Amino acid sequence: MKTPIRPPIGMELFRTTKLVSQAFDAALEEAGGTLPVWLTLLSIKSRAAANQRELATMIGIQGATLTHHLNGMEKQGLLTRRRDPSNRRVHQVTLTEAGEALFLRLKDAAMAFDERLRNGIDDERIAGLSADLAALRVNVE
Repeated sequence: MKTPIRPPIGMELFRTTKLVSQAFDAALEEAGGTLPVWLTLLSIKSRAAANQRELATMIGIQGATLTHHLNGMEKQGLLTRRRDPSNRRVHQVTLTEAGEALFLRLKDAAMAFDERLRNGIDDERIAGLSADLAALRVNVE
């Protein structure tokens, strides 16, 4: 009896990641945003980043790419940037009322998507999946 050939885990992970990513992008778009905008708003709102350089690092993009996103978001009235009085080379980024409102809409969309994604999977399996994904990341680092 032949052993059935199973696709490599990397292929399964790629296909799943692509599908989940596309669905998440669609959920954010329906709420009026995009993944880069959501990650930027979330990072600013969490106050984990105090300036643009830290913000780019948190989001995992280059400074020039972040500047492009921030320029667009500033034009849309979602945020403001000002020079840090103690270091004029550093910009501090804060959300406007419109940015706060978009953050809340995107947060609701992200939470609803997460609930959809977890549907039918108990907390123990979610914890195991999280551990397995962390192990896969370690294996490729």
